[in-house]
Amino acid sequence: MFSITFFLNSKVTYLTDINYDNLLMKIKPSKEENEKVQKLSNQLIKVINESAKELDVPATAVLVGSVAKGTWLAGNADIDILIKFPLETSSEYLKEYGLKIGHKCIQKMVGSSEERYASHPYVTGYIDGYYVDFVPCYNITSSIELKSAVDRTLLHTQYIKVKLMDKQADEVVLLKKFMGSVGTYGSEFKVGGFSGYLCEMLILKYGNFIQTLKTAAKNWNYGYIVDIENYGTANLFKDPLIAVDPVDKNRNVAAALTVQKMSEFIVAAGNFLHNPSEEYFVLKNYKTKPNIMLDQFKNRATKTVIICFKPPKIPADAVYPQIKKTENSIVRVAESEGFSVFGSESWTDENDLAVILIEFETWKLPCIKKHEGPQIWIREHQERFLEKYGNNAWIEDDRWVVGVKRDYMDAELLLSDLMTGKKSGYLKFGKHLKKKIMKEHQIIDVIEFLNSDKSEGKILYFLHHYLDKGELLYR
Repeated sequence: MFSITFFLNSKVTYLTDINYDNLLMKIKPSKEENEKVQKLSNQLIKVINESAKELDVPATAVLVGSVAKGTWLAGNADIDILIKFPLETSSEYLKEYGLKIGHKCIQKMVGSSEERYASHPYVTGYIDGYYVDFVPCYNITSSIELKSAVDRTLLHTQYIKVKLMDKQADEVVLLKKFMGSVGTYGSEFKVGGFSGYLCEMLILKYGNFIQTLKTAAKNWNYGYIVDIENYGTANLFKDPLIAVDPVDKNRNVAAALTVQKMSEFIVAAGNFLHNPSEEYFVLKNYKTKPNIMLDQFKNRATKTVIICFKPPKIPADAVYPQIKKTENSIVRVAESEGFSVFGSESWTDENDLAVILIEFETWKLPCIKKHEGPQIWIREHQERFLEKYGNNAWIEDDRWVVGVKRDYMDAELLLSDLMTGKKSGYLKFGKHLKKKIMKEHQIIDVIEFLNSDKSEGKILYFLHHYLDKGELLYR
């Protein structure tokens, strides 16, 4: 296993044998891929502008995101295009014609499309092998003019294109690839990690990939501040990492970063510096064979159950927090009933299956439990307690105690009652989940699950990661 104390107690030599130029050739887009993406992006912008003109809509397109900034990874070109509307445009007009222009462009490009929702509706398409987002926004020049969160993306792209040097773009690519391989890249709720823009900010702040890792491993702690423009507004935030947005002093770019992913990055950074390896830039091969995990769960000698249900048809960024809320509530109720929970996790494929995993250290309990009453000199409370329990009560030190019957002696029975509504008043469901879970769900032991035909596909990666949470942090 790795040690997380080496960079505190010893002097480490950070010279490495890694050839970063060769590494970049593997992880950066090739000249051919870059030309193809740029050509498609330019073509899409041209078609959008033509479509807007045909509809007599005062809107123009601009390329944003990592493709525009030159900080994208090979094989990972998500093309983001903003459709800019004048500031005086009404919200209804922007939404209606933003969607119309997006659909019209994809139709002309003979691609497939669907509508999604962020701060407002937008169109996403699949064209010539690439995913493309067409997002309407207001053509702002300052955060003061901000009307929706997506408008800020325009300023982010402009800022990075001006500030980030060409060589530093390569450093961003290294940082993104490293974070992706250690499981800390992605600001969406299901990851809770670092966004691409935050990676770019870190390189701007610290100059390069290695210095970013050194600073994180040595200096970062809870509430660490990154304020590139020295706005002095960090006191507005109470997050694990505070990265004041260079284009909006009242926003923390790292607001979505969880303390879990910040901690994992700090440890992985230290491990890499202690023992550098190109393996940190390669996704690990997971051992996802059901029979291997079957033995692992059996050897733990705990009780692990999986609650399976179909996720609601709502945006992914809304699904994950609702499932997590339900998971956390189940754990709280189970522990309040006396069952000891070793761990829990949740996952969904966002379409057909959602699961909540609960692993119990204690899942069978005796029929009685000790219930503490008032101290003997709190007379009024003592009288009420004795009226209820009489001579069944006894004294321990200065407090009345009585043995009472448990509501639940079996954890699975508790879960069943929670999921069917018999005890649902105690459970805080995500607002779109309650009816979905109560209507149709299955509670299954993990051993039985791994022996069934359900144990295939991406859920095996979820189970593997649960069993080996620290695997990605070291090589």
